[in-house]
Amino acid sequence: MGKEVLEYVIEKTNDLINAASCSSEAKEAAQAWLDAVGTAEEAEETRKYLAELEADIIPIDGLIAFAESEHGAEVFGAESAKDVAAHAREIKAAGAVYCDCPACAAAEAILEKKDMLLAE
Repeated sequence: MGKEVLEYVIEKTNDLINAASCSSEAKEAAQAWLDAVGTAEEAEETRKYLAELEADIIPIDGLIAFAESEHGAEVFGAESAKDVAAHAREIKAAGAVYCDCPACAAAEAILEKKDMLLAE
């Protein structure tokens, strides 16, 4: 992996860690990866990190379904849930594949570099 890719992924990883919408599991995986960069554990932590991101990133249809559910109304509040669903439909129509919250946006950016991260 090139230096520019590494610096980019480190930047996006820090964005992910700092995102309020990031799960605790993704934060832990991100920090473990950061700690492993440049060590013998880097390759293994990279695989774990990418697997966690793939598990956590929310497909746009999943966001819409959640926002329109009773649980989504509980989490976001009834009116906010409607706004989230409308926003998700809008970005889906514009071509979005995933949720665009800060955590999902960072995860998507990192996953776009997956092949480069896994190249040894």
